This record gives sequence, structure tokens and C-alpha cells, in this order.
Amino acid sequence: MEMSLENDVRRAADIICDAGSVTIVSHIDADGISTESILSQALTREGMAVDSVFVRQLEPMAMRHVPKDDSLKLFTDLGAGQQNLLEEHGLCADEVLILDHHVGQPCGTAYPQVNCLDHGITRMSAAGIAYLVAKAIDQTGTDLAKLAVVGNVGDMMARENCGLVGPAREIVQDGVEYGNIVVQDRDLNCYGTSTRPVHVCLGYCDDPYIDGISNSTSGALRFLERLGVELKTPRGGWLVWEELPFDDRRKIISALAQQLLAHGRETDRLLAETYIFPDEPERTPLRNASEYATLLNACGRWAKPRVGGSICRGDRGPAYRDAEYMLGHHRAVIRDLLQYILDTGVTELSHLQYIHTGDRFPDTIVGIGAGMALSKLNWKKPMMVLSAMVDEPEVTKVSMRTNEWALARGVDLQEALVEASAAVGGAGGGHRIAAGAFIPRETEEEFVDSVNRILKRQFASADPDNS
Repeated sequence: MEMSLENDVRRAADIICDAGSVTIVSHIDADGISTESILSQALTREGMAVDSVFVRQLEPMAMRHVPKDDSLKLFTDLGAGQQNLLEEHGLCADEVLILDHHVGQPCGTAYPQVNCLDHGITRMSAAGIAYLVAKAIDQTGTDLAKLAVVGNVGDMMARENCGLVGPAREIVQDGVEYGNIVVQDRDLNCYGTSTRPVHVCLGYCDDPYIDGISNSTSGALRFLERLGVELKTPRGGWLVWEELPFDDRRKIISALAQQLLAHGRETDRLLAETYIFPDEPERTPLRNASEYATLLNACGRWAKPRVGGSICRGDRGPAYRDAEYMLGHHRAVIRDLLQYILDTGVTELSHLQYIHTGDRFPDTIVGIGAGMALSKLNWKKPMMVLSAMVDEPEVTKVSMRTNEWALARGVDLQEALVEASAAVGGAGGGHRIAAGAFIPRETEEEFVDSVNRILKRQFASADPDNS
């Protein structure tokens, strides 16, 4: 860990230990839920009084959930980009601590914070920072490294490098030493390796896109049958990837690499480092980091982040059954959303494509739909989905997704949405690859045009010959 980051972490641990009581205000996604769980468990073990509040977004409406008491307000996975809001809300520097990994916003009040971006670390999520702080409070709490890995993977921190890197990777090592993480080096870079039949797992894989297999589970099944590997148990049930013998896995990976090369595609995204949790039951979504993160996301996006929190704390009874139900529902609605986008079609502008889904789908999941639609539409243009907010009819929620290809060409969605939303009296934030905004409903057209212009500028600045 960088020396200066270590100083920030140490100071944060001291601020927390000096507090009489703590209120954690966290985001509702997998990173926010695992962050809250790491901190609340660490503080409870120290005998401290902890309360938690989950918010979808740190905006004026959400501030009413922040108690006006003398507890330390610990803002996690949010706060860095909304410091003016905290100031307007009357919070002073000695009652706030921010642990975040989003781009910060200058503010008159110098709120104490730990933000890995301040130290040039871009591949770590809030759960990673929370873990470092928890470990500074008590060196022995390395069992919590597992939740930090879930948060990091859930927030796409492993995506670009096909595995966690830097300080986030060092946290993995703590979990390996504790015994609740097993690292699978050079494993298939595919979602669902612990729970889905192998052909289904491959059929849903689109990063990398494999011709004849991606988006076609029947194509994937034919491909596997030609290889002659055993895909079923002696009793006739489908095997999942994790259960295949090593030699069969190697045979499939080698055939997939040949398939990619035969279609002139790169093989660099085929393999990834994956993280398995041996203390969780086989064939469940809790078995590996990416599926565990999706389970938490499902809880948060269906307004039950506390159920996700209970799972992080080890509840494998009622909370887990609730979460499994939500995960099934979550997947079904996302499938419907994706189908709706593909059937309705998007509007293409010069540098982006967009669709307005109105109030047909919950605004909390449209970003996921945007990411999935991107690989099936014109993947060179960032994808924007606008949606109505049922509880705030005057506001439109905007979600955008792009890919590594566009990032390499100068695209930064966070920058684009912050700039375009500020111009129409809204607010935006997020990351280069995935970002969101809330804008006044009547400014939609102006906003979309503005984002298109900004993206055009970003693409041009990275390619001077193109202007």
C-alpha cells in the first residue's frame, strides 16, 4: 500500500475509533452493500454503536435520511462528488468521514476522506478502501477481505485487466491466507461458472465475443459436443464449469481460442483470474465473486439492500432465500428490458445511441440493460438509456455504458455526464466506462445533444487525424 494512502487510512481509522457512535451512509449496489457490511462488522466487533442508511444516490431528497444527531457520518461509495451537498446540509468537517473511489468535487469544507484516486489508484472500489480502514482498526479481521473482493469485482474493477491489480490484488492475498478465497489463475473469463451449465455459461458470454457461440446456447452446446467432453453427471444433470475435470477445461479453452483466432478476434479477454469462495456451498451464486456481487446488486436494485447486508454477515436462511428470489426476478426483468431495447430499437446519433424506456422498467436496472444491449447493437457507440422515475416525475434518470474499445479512444462517460447534466441543472457521476445522471425532465433533448457533442470532442481529441 502507498505510504500516503496508508496515512489517510490510518487517520480514518483513528477518526472512527474516537467516535461515540457511527452512522454509515452507503450506496445500494454490490460495492456499497459489501462496504457497509465490512465496516459495520469491524465496528461491531470493537463494541461500537453502528447504524446504517442506504441511499440510491446522494442528492437533496436522500439527505433527509441522514440523521441529525452527534454520530460520525461515514459516507461510503459516495460523498466525494457531493461534498457541496453535505456542506449545504450543515454537516461540519468533524462529523463527516468519506470513503470513496469516485471523482471528487472541490468544496469549501475540508471533509476528511480516503479516496484511492487521490493516490493514482484507479482499480479499487469503496469496499477495498473500507477493508483497509477496517484492517487498520483491527489487524486480525482478514476474514472481511472476501467481502472487499466481492465489492471490487462487482464494481468492474477486475474487468479491464481480467483480474484485480495493485492494492485490490493485495487484499485478495489476505483472504487466501485466511482461507476463504481460492484464486483460479487463467480461468475462463465468463459469468456463471459456478451455477450455469457450461453451454449456457458460454452462450451468455460476449466479452470476448465468440462467433457461433456468443448469444447462442444451442451453438455453444453443438461446439462442446464436437469436442467430446462429458457435460453431464452420471445421473443426467448438467455439470457446471467449476465441476469439469482440469483436462476438459483446458481442451475447451484451447478450442475457444482457436475459434476466436479463426474469426480474426483477439484472445486476450478469454482468460481471467477468478475468485472462488470455498466456504460457500457449491453451485450457488455465493460461490464466486462475480455471482455473489450480482446477488447483492439484485437486493439493492429491488430496494432490499439490507437483505444483501444480512447475507454478507453470514445469514444463509431467510435472507438468502429472499435474495435468491430477487435474483431470479432481477434476471427475468433484465431479460425483458434487453428484449424491449432490441425490439424497439435505439436512436443513433453521430457518437452515441439512446432509447427512452419511460416508466416500463425500474430506473435502478436500466444501466444493466444498457451494458447488455451495447454488445448486441453498435458497440462502437456508447449506449444511453433514459427512464422516468416513478417517485419523482419531474426528473429523468440517465444511465450510460461503453466498453474498453471506446475508452482507448478517449471516451470518459463520467466527464461527459457531469458536464452535460450540470448545464441543464442536473447532476451526474460514475466512472469512465459506466456513469449516470439525473436531469430535469423537460431538458432531455438538449441533454442528449450535449452528450453527443461532448463524446464527439472526446473521440476527436484522442485521434487528431480524425478532426
